[in-house]
Amino acid sequence: MFASRFAAPSVSRNPAAVPLARLYANVGVETGVSGASAHHLVTMLFDAFVDAVSSAKGALMNRQIDVKCRAIGRAARIVDEGLKGNLDLKSGPLAADLADLYAYITLRLTQANLRNDVGALDECLALMQPLRQAWAAIAPQVDAR
Repeated sequence: MFASRFAAPSVSRNPAAVPLARLYANVGVETGVSGASAHHLVTMLFDAFVDAVSSAKGALMNRQIDVKCRAIGRAARIVDEGLKGNLDLKSGPLAADLADLYAYITLRLTQANLRNDVGALDECLALMQPLRQAWAAIAPQVDAR
């Protein structure tokens, strides 16, 4: 489920390579997911978000609108279903603040898609980067448990 929802769109020019590349990527994601801790799964979501937005930027610059749309859709699903969807809003104000931030990032992704706005994609990356860094910084404490 994780692999099919968040798998990267293919940008290959060789149609025969597309299924093999997708299969290889899915195996890598599924292998990482099967033995991952909850903390590592969130790290994978952050990484997949960065990959999706970077892919969208490249596709936009190369005028590959269909690839851009799929990549932004993937990034939005990661934020909305993966990150925001797993927040425990009863746990306090931090979760509520994160939910608001994730909603804003999803809005900006949608606007970037509609307007072909690289600046909005850069803004989304800039907003997500400190969260990714903070999450990575606590990994040693989480792993020590």
